[in-house]
Amino acid sequence: MKKSLFTFIKSLREFLENKLNQYNTTLPYVITVIIALVIVVGGINLFVELTETLKTEMLANYDTAITDYIVSRRTPGLTNYFKFMTNVGDTYGYLIVLSIFLLVSLLVFKRWKYIVQATLVLALATVSNMMLKRFIDRARPGIEHLVSVETLSYPSGHAMSAMAFYGFLIFLVIKFDIQKVFKYLLVIVLLTVILSIGISRIYLGVHFPSDIAGGFIAGFIWVVFCVLVFDLIQLFKRDPKT
Repeated sequence: MKKSLFTFIKSLREFLENKLNQYNTTLPYVITVIIALVIVVGGINLFVELTETLKTEMLANYDTAITDYIVSRRTPGLTNYFKFMTNVGDTYGYLIVLSIFLLVSLLVFKRWKYIVQATLVLALATVSNMMLKRFIDRARPGIEHLVSVETLSYPSGHAMSAMAFYGFLIFLVIKFDIQKVFKYLLVIVLLTVILSIGISRIYLGVHFPSDIAGGFIAGFIWVVFCVLVFDLIQLFKRDPKT
């Protein structure tokens, strides 16, 4: 990805230099802003369009059918598991995971960069989720809640934060030069965590399935956006002429 972005920016710079007979050192930064805006605006438009389907009877029927199926599978063991996973996707869970990741970043990679990036992705997802909840103003499901909730329903904050944070960790794991078996194992574990956190919110009766879908989509948008920005920043550091 970095190589393709570097080639694109360099080719565009040379093209404009030949056409305009001048070199604008700020051009790549303008390109970065444009790309970022396209992703943000495009993602928001897609999210809004998907959100509009929440008002349709068809989606309401799917929400009810999926919820009924998952809730009907409640057992003491599954309840304990999903309560644990929902706590992993809550504030204290992220503090523990971030602390572990901080130690790994400092002891193994000797760098603060990755912990700062992961924290930033999580913070962006959390703040934007609070704003979206207030704007959309969707009530929680009217079924029994196995855990207490105080905020609105759509999009799911747990699903959105899990996709953003653990999704970004998946990107880092794929990026790191580690043994393939260990890499695949970590990716599977992180994917399981993301899915378990999302399903836990339906199982515990505090979210509609569409809340989870919306949260996953919004969280994935943040992952893609942040990865793009971080890679472009790295490119600019490597080649100031871009």
